[in-house]
Amino acid sequence: MAGHARYTALLDACVLFPIAMTAIMSLATTGLFAAKWTRRIEDEWMAALVRHRPDLAGKLDMRRDAMRDAVPDWQIADGAWQPLVPSIALPDPNDAHVLAAAIAGHADCIVTTNLRDFPLEAVSAYGIDVVDPDRFIVHQWDLDTLVCVAAFKRMRARWRKPEATAEDFARALERGGLPATAVRIREAAELI
Repeated sequence: MAGHARYTALLDACVLFPIAMTAIMSLATTGLFAAKWTRRIEDEWMAALVRHRPDLAGKLDMRRDAMRDAVPDWQIADGAWQPLVPSIALPDPNDAHVLAAAIAGHADCIVTTNLRDFPLEAVSAYGIDVVDPDRFIVHQWDLDTLVCVAAFKRMRARWRKPEATAEDFARALERGGLPATAVRIREAAELI
């Protein structure tokens, strides 16, 4: 199986469920990079969100399906990554499936907030970087500022509070763990 022609990012579950992290999904729809994940990663983000918000139990299929529709080539098939799991050693064995999926999906990086769970010595042999979501977004911004500004403008327009200012938007991203992204939003406030 050939690799993806664009930069490919495997999205860990921890970057798919917090609302501020949906910024990555907004950028994925622009074509700046190929976003990938697995059904197991989907199950993990959905379970994590329900743990934080029990009222959403049984109500996440629409969001999951919207993500799939937004990134049609999202899936790394179970049969591609599952055979690799036994050969992977990580500090948390429950994360082996993430590295296995990145390998099988020819990912250039894993985007995760759990950087410690993917030490350099475990992933470097596969040519895969492990990137914090905030740093990943800023790198995308540096590669194509106009595309990113437009994506964030669309994201802000989808907010349930249309009266929210660009500063409100930046603060929400900052609270959600994206401080450098919030700085970029503030710098482009007139455009967003």
